Amino acid sequence: MSTELILASVIFVSIGCILVGVFVLTQFIGPNNKDSKIKNTVYESGVTNPVGNTSIRFSVKFYLVAISFLLFDVEIIFMFPWAVNVLELGYGGLIKMFVFVGLLFLGLMYMYKKKALEWD
Repeated sequence: MSTELILASVIFVSIGCILVGVFVLTQFIGPNNKDSKIKNTVYESGVTNPVGNTSIRFSVKFYLVAISFLLFDVEIIFMFPWAVNVLELGYGGLIKMFVFVGLLFLGLMYMYKKKALEWD
């Protein structure tokens, strides 16, 4: 074994031991108020006494919008390197990016036709 591998292993194990030690120490040193009534009460946005049922179901539209946002937001990750190297990629890169954006546009049109973007 090389000395660098041994040193890296020792550092990795040392950091792991230190982290475990810190987590164990916080159990003994830190406050432990499990029976406190204040700690177990609901507090959200300044409202201490919530009104209504807290186990209501959210509409699926919220999840669809969130997933759609993530899907179309990730395209920027692929478009930024292309934009930086557009001159080096030439016409082949331009055609590939048009295909990519076209597929994303088809996905957006599919969502529009399925009325996934409309709120009732």
